Amino acid sequence: MTPDRAFFDRLADAARAETLPRFRSGLSVVDKGGQHYDPVTEGDQAAEAAIRSLIEAEFPDHGILGEEHGSVGLDRDYVWVIDPIDGTRAFISGVPVWGTLVGLYHKGRAVMGLIDQPFTGERYFADGEKSIYRGPDGERVIRTSGCARVEDAKLFTTSPHLFEGRDETVYRAIEKKARLFRYGVDCYAYALLASGHVDLVVECSLKPYDVGGIIPVVEQAGGVMTDWQGGRPEMGGYIVAAATEALHREALEMLNA
Repeated sequence: MTPDRAFFDRLADAARAETLPRFRSGLSVVDKGGQHYDPVTEGDQAAEAAIRSLIEAEFPDHGILGEEHGSVGLDRDYVWVIDPIDGTRAFISGVPVWGTLVGLYHKGRAVMGLIDQPFTGERYFADGEKSIYRGPDGERVIRTSGCARVEDAKLFTTSPHLFEGRDETVYRAIEKKARLFRYGVDCYAYALLASGHVDLVVECSLKPYDVGGIIPVVEQAGGVMTDWQGGRPEMGGYIVAAATEALHREALEMLNA
């Protein structure tokens, strides 16, 4: 048995009950440490616990890879990949571009996914065939734009300061050529890409839980998402997502110049 849209909605609603009341509430924040400030809140921890509880009850034979509470059963055919609050820095800053990400991998490949933004009331869901938006302006199947050239592209990245050395050089080359560029919207950039508003996202240093819920939403909306070498993106790392194959191909050529 595999999950349906209703079950993903239950997961999103359970996470929302933990995250939304804490948003803009002045909650306490702990730094997990590392090279860069890596905050975690009780909202992250409570939301993941709520999601895991539902999965464990409905699909006890599935594995789970989570950001806050560890992993179990990663060798199983089905593995859930959870990021309870992607964009915790935005969350603690009161900026509504964070989201809850839930992905389902089958034999290592992302097949279903969810991006949920509780504050704006927007939910993006990939059911295995298509990507669906539901929000204040209704519900519809979404598609990426037809952008085929970097010079015409709207480019997003979390922060250019995350790139170093050669990585920064090749990223800046794409940024210079793009029609416009914006920073700092985390998972929301990929939701906008799937909806046809953004054309290209270039990132580095991502974890599996940063991409697990996003990959199906982008791909099933017609986009292309890989690592910088053109390989599958399920394990994170250096990621490029594009609206079309032509745009993706040009971006890869520039990243590997």
